[in-house]
Amino acid sequence: MDPKTIELVAMAASVAGHCQPCFRHHLIKAIGLGIGDEDIREAISLAARISGAGDKRMAEFVEEMLIERTEKTV
Repeated sequence: MDPKTIELVAMAASVAGHCQPCFRHHLIKAIGLGIGDEDIREAISLAARISGAGDKRMAEFVEEMLIERTEKTV
């Protein structure tokens, strides 16, 4: 991958992973590589959607596990 793509992926991963120091680092690198605001915002938006879907699915999974546990103990 070229350096710009690597930084966009790394920035998106830092958003999805909720790592503020990582995001700051990769944003600065992306700006230094000349990546435009539109591409940066698109990567952030994609990461936020992925992270949000994962958060929702995890919450649903946790609830299912608690229900299963309750049903097995009753």
